[in-house]
Amino acid sequence: MFQAIWKFICGFGYAFRGIWILIRSQRNAQVHCLAVVVVASSGWLLKISANEWLAVILISVVVLALEAVNTAIESVVDLVSPSYHPLAGRAKDLAAGAVLIAAIGALLIAAIIVWPRLAHVIAG
Repeated sequence: MFQAIWKFICGFGYAFRGIWILIRSQRNAQVHCLAVVVVASSGWLLKISANEWLAVILISVVVLALEAVNTAIESVVDLVSPSYHPLAGRAKDLAAGAVLIAAIGALLIAAIIVWPRLAHVIAG
C-alpha cells in the first residue's frame, strides 16, 4: 500500500520535472508562458468576468499542454529516427500544427475578451 502511494507521489515529481524541462528548453513554451502572463495581467487589470477567466485559463492550459506533447513527440521521433525520414517529419509537423491551431485560438479568445475593454480604457 505504502509503495503504491509513494509511486503516485513520485509521479508528480516526474511531471513537475517535465514542466521544468519544457519551460527551460523550449523557446516557444517560454513565449507561450509570457503570453499567458500578459493576458492574465491584462485580465486582472481590466477586471474580466469569471466566465472570461475560465476561457483564458482553459485555452492557456490547452496551448501549454499541446506544447509539451509536441516536445515529447519531437523527442521520441528524434530518438527512433535520428536521420531524416518523411514520416518522422510529418509527425513533427502535425504536432507543431496542433500547437499553432491552439495558439491562434488563444490569440482570438484573448482579443475577443481583452480588446473591447482595452479600447474602452484607451478611449477614456
